[in-house]
Amino acid sequence: MSGLYPWLKVLHIVAVVAWMAGLLYLPRLYVYHAAAPEHGELLATMERRLLRGIMWPALAMTWLFGAGLAAIPGVVDWRSGWIWAKLALVAGLTGFHLLLGYWRRAFAAGRNRHSAGFYRAVNEIPTLVLIAIVILVVVKPF
Repeated sequence: MSGLYPWLKVLHIVAVVAWMAGLLYLPRLYVYHAAAPEHGELLATMERRLLRGIMWPALAMTWLFGAGLAAIPGVVDWRSGWIWAKLALVAGLTGFHLLLGYWRRAFAAGRNRHSAGFYRAVNEIPTLVLIAIVILVVVKPF
């Protein structure tokens, strides 16, 4: 099973990069959508395709390959706090992903209630969480 480790790690990293790209770009599309509703049809199509075509598959692969890595004996010390903090942050990003989907449906139905400034602020969340996750994984501070 340890021979699979480098390949699972590569697949996990590629999936995370694709998922993070979507988590960073979709709120930016919402900024444009909220600021220029006259372009709503085009933006709604872009948002739907990004979420369904890239983000959902990348989310599933992130969790699948991450679970595969965690299942390899000796890869993770489950007594360490960093792994639990990382998993909590990944769960938070998953919740954020679901929230982005909710907002996409609101835009599609003409029920958006947030300003471009709101989405601009929300756009910073994935970056901050990503920084924390990378620090936890590389430094393993606790």
